[in-house]
Amino acid sequence: MHEAARRDKLRKLVELGYDPWGGRFDNHQPIGQIRQREGEIQRVPAGDVSGQEIEQGPRVRAAGRIFLQRKAGKLVFLDLRDWTGRIQVLIGRRQVGEEYWALAECFDLGDIVGVEGELKHTNTGELTIFAERLVFLTKSLWPHPDKHHGLTDPELRQRLRYLDLLYTEGVWERFRRRTQIVHSIRQTMARNGFVEVEGPTLHAIAGGAAARPFVTHLNALDIDLYLRIALELHLKRLLVGGIERVYELGRVYRNEGISPRHNPEFTMLEAYQAYGDYHTMMDLTEELVCAALEATGQGRQVTWGGAVLDFTPPFARRSYDELFAEHTGVRPDDEHGVRACAERLGLETAGKHTDVIKSEVFEELVEPRLAGPVFVLDYPASICPLTKRKRGRPEVAERFELFVQGMEIANAYTELNDPDLQEELFRTQLAGLKEEDSMARMDHDFVRALRYGMPPAGGLGIGIDRLVMLLTGAQSIREVILFPLLRPE
Repeated sequence: MHEAARRDKLRKLVELGYDPWGGRFDNHQPIGQIRQREGEIQRVPAGDVSGQEIEQGPRVRAAGRIFLQRKAGKLVFLDLRDWTGRIQVLIGRRQVGEEYWALAECFDLGDIVGVEGELKHTNTGELTIFAERLVFLTKSLWPHPDKHHGLTDPELRQRLRYLDLLYTEGVWERFRRRTQIVHSIRQTMARNGFVEVEGPTLHAIAGGAAARPFVTHLNALDIDLYLRIALELHLKRLLVGGIERVYELGRVYRNEGISPRHNPEFTMLEAYQAYGDYHTMMDLTEELVCAALEATGQGRQVTWGGAVLDFTPPFARRSYDELFAEHTGVRPDDEHGVRACAERLGLETAGKHTDVIKSEVFEELVEPRLAGPVFVLDYPASICPLTKRKRGRPEVAERFELFVQGMEIANAYTELNDPDLQEELFRTQLAGLKEEDSMARMDHDFVRALRYGMPPAGGLGIGIDRLVMLLTGAQSIREVILFPLLRPE
């Protein structure tokens, strides 16, 4: 029904003395709970000479949105829905009286109404609230999507997420599962003795990852600040401060590309455990994933993109060099072979360290073939400036990444706590960047904190959005973020 007709009904509601925007409606029950009361319906004698039986059910009070409306003479049937389910409502002119019947004639699809009545079955056996009293709660002024077709355009669904949640099958369930997963993560971290903290989202130095930050300006101090690109360096300061198991679960911002696996703002879990290492973090990662599956009522096997993924621990463990050789046919220590492989792939090699080239080849050829879940262990040390070196093999960093279906889900280190080596690695990493580059500044305070002594530790980062993608079957990160970034209309 067009907006003009809806506004006519809006005026009629006011004329009838109703507030079209409603108000408090206490003591209503979720529709899902009302449906569970079906067993309270009893058959009792009709109380006349016919000897027949009639149904007698509990009185209920529901609130929801009208999704379907059908008129049959002096009867109106509604499909009423809330976030727990749907139920049919029957409004009989004789049963509700002329006042409520006049109110019912103002109903449109999308309106939000309250109803009180008896819970029984219709002659066709459908569980139904037989209305005795109606309450108007909110008028919908714009037409809603067609009930059969809903919203089909992906961008329109994400732009109009409020309608997507209402009309696209499975969308609310996916976000409900996301909530369960995040709650499960917090429970698992608490069970393992971790303390949750909130670090700053505005940083004076963009550190903790190699990523382009968003820049803003603080007028009070006349300085540029950066939306955080990682949680790492502030959490490690807390290790120095004696908080031995610490984590944050929050938003991170990177001024980079948008794709089915990337959104400029996303949710990260970062955790640090004193006296642990990257093996400790592997065990924690497995526990987090398995607990999340349990919290969403799933088994250890889930289907994603047509593939069956088995999350039964322990997850596979493969070394970086082993996988590189297996999928490229080139020995990792063969510099000429690595560069030749990169050039065949069309990758730029001039002026780049061999390990950087190797990393780009790994991303191109190896990662897409990692079905997983698989922990990739022991990365080249030169591309891991915050990671402790492997004892006896200083060219190798004690780092793992967890891959599933070619997608990185987690990244973990045995954390570097040598302040002199950390400062040297920072200088090497920043060498060649222009002074005005937002990524060219060293976090001297972090190095200072290390000089006071940070315990040996394991550190873990998990991309929550990607984890939710896998555990809910979503093929795009936009399907698990309520309001992904979109181009302006």
